[in-house]
Amino acid sequence: MDIFAELQRWYESQCNGDWEHHNGITIESCDNPGWWVKIDLAGTPLIDKAFIPVVRGDVLGNMDPEPPWLHCYVEDKKWNGSGDPSTLPEILEIFLTWSKGG
Repeated sequence: MDIFAELQRWYESQCNGDWEHHNGITIESCDNPGWWVKIDLAGTPLIDKAFIPVVRGDVLGNMDPEPPWLHCYVEDKKWNGSGDPSTLPEILEIFLTWSKGG
């Protein structure tokens, strides 16, 4: 499975002429070092879907966690996934699995 192609399909399925003007997906590096993925849930079928946070490593309360670390959660109508430099595909996989009902 090409995780990026699947993310592109999910994004495209949300685009309705309005959603994409106010919402979207952000993938950025962070200084821990690592990745931070933010996906707007407002206006999607996922807005009220429960998500059980995924936490690996010492990330809560630690400004500079040591790898391996990962933290995925929903806050303020956004799905957030962050993790060490090796985790970007895993972060996207966690989101996509959840988005499909898994």
